[in-house]
Amino acid sequence: MFKGFYNLTSGMLSQGRRLDVVANNMTNISTAGYKADRYTDSTFDEVLYYRIGNKNRLSDAEMGNITHILAPSQLYTDYTQGTFEETELSLDFAIQGEGFFAIQGEDGIAYTRSGSFILDDERYLYLTNQGRVLDNQGNPIQLYTDHITADKDGNLYSEEGGNYLGTLGVYTFADNGELERNDQGLFVGEGAQVGQGHQIMHKWVERSNTDMIGEMVRMMSTQRALQSAGQMLKIYDQVMNHATNDLGRM
Repeated sequence: MFKGFYNLTSGMLSQGRRLDVVANNMTNISTAGYKADRYTDSTFDEVLYYRIGNKNRLSDAEMGNITHILAPSQLYTDYTQGTFEETELSLDFAIQGEGFFAIQGEDGIAYTRSGSFILDDERYLYLTNQGRVLDNQGNPIQLYTDHITADKDGNLYSEEGGNYLGTLGVYTFADNGELERNDQGLFVGEGAQVGQGHQIMHKWVERSNTDMIGEMVRMMSTQRALQSAGQMLKIYDQVMNHATNDLGRM
């Protein structure tokens, strides 16, 4: 009977973790370029039971398997492309296709799909609170004006005179699943290469790929599972108290 405590307690912990992931996705529903996280759980190594034959004790027969607790299996990111929204802001960009913008921050280079940029005090293209945007050579992009145009390859030009100002760097990875999200919400990883086959959309941003309705459904189902496990734990506690205090005296 005590095994039920393992099942229910681990289930509550797992559902609580799932609820945290859902809440974070919903919080970032309006964050440009945000990629939703997904949480899965599994079991610890299964406990196997065997039935030994009455006559031939060398011929074990598997009866089945059982496990007592859940454990976090994987927290992975859904890199599905979000929808695009036109902003008419000259420093907004979106990537249609694979790839990430590279940002030079205090802790090194990180990557993002968010292309909602500004100019910092020294007129470098900048992602707010994160760092400077890098070009296709890995260098920060300095613009002397925000009155710019851009082509589909990410080449930047001044509106007046059409002077070339730089090229937005778009970087790809062999496996996006190897990337990790840092504390600032950007992605870090090794093996970045200058991407090909993408298209830069000027004065557009990519919205979060979070499905609000889907997240609400997951939130409600997770809350119900959490509440059910809590109620069952109370019942188990009452049954064990009865078994210990009353039946144990007989």
